[in-house]
Amino acid sequence: MNKTQLIENLSKFGGTTKKESKEFLDAFIHVVTKALKKGDSVQIVGFGKFEIKYRKPRKTYNPLTHQMMHLKASSTPSFRAGKSLKVAVSS
Repeated sequence: MNKTQLIENLSKFGGTTKKESKEFLDAFIHVVTKALKKGDSVQIVGFGKFEIKYRKPRKTYNPLTHQMMHLKASSTPSFRAGKSLKVAVSS
Protein backbone atom coordinates (compact mmCIF):
# COMPACT_ATOMS: atom_id res chain seq x y z
CA MET A 1 0.00 0.00 0.00
CA ASN A 2 1.41 3.38 -0.94
CA LYS A 3 0.64 6.80 0.55
CA THR A 4 -2.22 7.52 -1.88
CA GLN A 5 -3.90 4.21 -1.10
CA LEU A 6 -3.42 4.80 2.62
CA ILE A 7 -5.10 8.20 2.34
CA GLU A 8 -8.02 6.65 0.43
CA ASN A 9 -8.47 3.94 3.10
CA LEU A 10 -8.23 6.50 5.90
CA SER A 11 -10.91 8.65 4.29
CA LYS A 12 -13.26 5.68 3.82
CA PHE A 13 -12.71 4.30 7.33
CA GLY A 14 -12.76 7.67 9.08
CA GLY A 15 -15.63 9.17 7.12
CA THR A 16 -13.54 12.15 6.05
CA THR A 17 -12.55 13.63 2.72
CA LYS A 18 -9.32 12.63 1.03
CA LYS A 19 -8.00 16.16 1.59
CA GLU A 20 -8.64 15.95 5.35
CA SER A 21 -7.07 12.49 5.52
CA LYS A 22 -4.01 13.71 3.62
CA GLU A 23 -3.65 16.69 5.97
CA PHE A 24 -3.92 14.40 8.99
CA LEU A 25 -1.36 11.92 7.63
CA ASP A 26 1.05 14.73 6.72
CA ALA A 27 0.64 16.22 10.21
CA PHE A 28 1.26 12.82 11.81
CA ILE A 29 4.44 12.30 9.78
CA HIS A 30 5.61 15.83 10.64
CA VAL A 31 5.01 15.37 14.39
CA VAL A 32 6.75 11.98 14.50
CA THR A 33 9.72 13.29 12.49
CA LYS A 34 10.06 16.36 14.72
CA ALA A 35 9.96 14.22 17.88
CA LEU A 36 12.59 11.83 16.54
CA LYS A 37 14.85 14.74 15.54
CA LYS A 38 14.70 15.94 19.15
CA GLY A 39 15.70 12.48 20.36
CA ASP A 40 12.27 11.58 21.73
CA SER A 41 10.40 8.39 20.94
CA VAL A 42 6.74 8.13 19.92
CA GLN A 43 4.80 5.25 21.43
CA ILE A 44 1.30 4.31 20.33
CA VAL A 45 0.05 1.70 22.79
CA GLY A 46 -1.06 -1.45 21.01
CA PHE A 47 0.52 -0.36 17.71
CA GLY A 48 4.20 0.25 18.25
CA LYS A 49 7.04 2.60 19.04
CA PHE A 50 9.02 4.90 16.75
CA GLU A 51 12.51 5.60 18.07
CA ILE A 52 16.05 6.49 17.09
CA LYS A 53 18.76 3.84 17.25
CA TYR A 54 22.32 5.04 17.66
CA ARG A 55 25.26 3.21 16.12
CA LYS A 56 28.75 3.63 17.53
CA PRO A 57 31.67 4.32 15.21
CA ARG A 58 33.25 1.09 14.07
CA LYS A 59 35.71 -0.51 11.74
CA THR A 60 34.56 -2.75 8.92
CA TYR A 61 36.12 -4.64 6.04
CA ASN A 62 35.62 -3.49 2.45
CA PRO A 63 35.60 -6.61 0.26
CA LEU A 64 36.26 -4.63 -2.94
CA THR A 65 39.46 -2.94 -1.79
CA HIS A 66 40.43 -5.52 0.85
CA GLN A 67 41.04 -2.73 3.36
CA MET A 68 39.59 -1.78 6.71
CA MET A 69 37.21 1.19 6.72
CA HIS A 70 36.17 3.49 9.53
CA LEU A 71 32.43 4.12 9.74
CA LYS A 72 31.27 7.23 11.60
CA ALA A 73 28.71 7.13 14.37
CA SER A 74 25.20 7.41 13.00
CA SER A 75 21.58 7.34 14.01
CA THR A 76 18.65 5.76 12.19
CA PRO A 77 14.89 5.73 12.80
CA SER A 78 13.34 2.42 13.73
CA PHE A 79 9.90 1.02 14.49
CA ARG A 80 9.14 -1.70 17.01
CA ALA A 81 5.73 -3.32 16.63
CA GLY A 82 3.52 -3.55 19.71
CA LYS A 83 2.05 -6.78 21.03
CA SER A 84 -1.44 -6.15 19.62
CA LEU A 85 -0.07 -5.47 16.14
CA LYS A 86 2.10 -8.59 16.27
CA VAL A 87 -0.87 -10.72 17.30
CA ALA A 88 -3.14 -9.21 14.62
CA VAL A 89 -0.60 -9.82 11.86
CA SER A 90 0.32 -13.35 12.90
CA SER A 91 -3.30 -14.55 13.02
